Amino acid sequence: MVRKLRKKFVITAMLSLLVILVVMIGIINAVNVYSMFQDADNLLTMLADNNGYFPDMHRMNPAPADDKFTPDKPFSFDRLNDAKRVEMPYQSRYFFVRFDADGAITETNLMHIAAISETSASDYASAAYAGNKAKGMYHSYRYYRVNNEDGTSLIIFVDLSVSMINVYKLLFQSLCIGALALIAMFILVYMFSSRAVAPVVESLDKQKRFITDAGHELKTPLAVISANVDVLELEGGKNEWTSSIKNQTKRMNDLVKNLLTLSKMDEEVMHVVYSDFDMSSVIRESASSFETIASSKGKNYMVEIDDGIHITGDKNAISQLSSLLIDNAIKYSSDKGRIFVKLSKTNTIKFEVSNTCDNIPKGNLDRLFDRFYRADSSRSRDTGGYGIGLSVARAIATSHGGTIEAQKEGDNIIRFLVTLPKQLPKSIQRTK
Repeated sequence: MVRKLRKKFVITAMLSLLVILVVMIGIINAVNVYSMFQDADNLLTMLADNNGYFPDMHRMNPAPADDKFTPDKPFSFDRLNDAKRVEMPYQSRYFFVRFDADGAITETNLMHIAAISETSASDYASAAYAGNKAKGMYHSYRYYRVNNEDGTSLIIFVDLSVSMINVYKLLFQSLCIGALALIAMFILVYMFSSRAVAPVVESLDKQKRFITDAGHELKTPLAVISANVDVLELEGGKNEWTSSIKNQTKRMNDLVKNLLTLSKMDEEVMHVVYSDFDMSSVIRESASSFETIASSKGKNYMVEIDDGIHITGDKNAISQLSSLLIDNAIKYSSDKGRIFVKLSKTNTIKFEVSNTCDNIPKGNLDRLFDRFYRADSSRSRDTGGYGIGLSVARAIATSHGGTIEAQKEGDNIIRFLVTLPKQLPKSIQRTK
């Protein structure tokens, strides 16, 4: 139980951290990409406003030595932005191509770039011209198209290869940092997980001790009551009062037994003996013991068990599992309903118990395996159920490395399917 709690805590914490890291990395890189395109669009707009050139005042007039760009001036973002604008003509790599009204190239200007030939520049511009878009991407170039009133066009291309390399670098670095952070957080979460779940473990331990102590304390008075009733029946004969006392005593004994079974399974300290046995004979014996009860209640009781099915497990627990499921089917089947018990083997061993039912719970049927869950409280009181038998059945199936599930067939049939491995998993063998 402690291992399961720690595992759930670690998985939940790590999934939460993973989501946070993914969102943060995604936002950071998305903002970076947006900024790259925004800067490129601003540059293209400025060039388009100046017919493909930078304003002359930035190109021809160098800043004086004593102005605000000198290194000894105080740091400010405005100062950095101004310096960036002054250096932009010397750092930007771009070219532009002019088209006449007929779509023929009249000028190709490559003064501010050396990485592309005139032929390639013309091909890029022709492709952008044919696309008839105001702006877009062509390979690693961002372009902007200006249509003049006289029908001529100007298409300006800015090289974003350096910016894209920086974008990929940031993405790679952020992923590496995120992975390292996730590993570091996993180590920390795992180290402190035992301390984090300690209050829950303590509460569960107290609950288990209470159930165990209360169960053992109840056994003695129940045994005394049962013995006294037997004496009364010997002296005065059976009557409706002694029968009622015996029925209620049996119910309490079954409840105590199931509670103790669940408590021991939770503590993972059940003293069970795993061995190879004939599961077919165990299920057949268990099923035959309910034939009289089913017949007396007018049920259509059918059993189909394949011979020679062997399993490695706890014989008594498997017998209890089958008894719980068959008893549950008899209690909650419809009047004169059908009960079907089947055992078969393919790659795994499948044991199923199905019955007709008037009121099958809606929604997720896994709730039926929750402790003390009763789909129909009034029906459970009439049948003597406490909503704990299916929880015990699930615990037994899990302790054998198997699963149990509830399935709805049609509108009035519910089926409980137990799937068990033929050999006990090694992980369970090591813990027992």
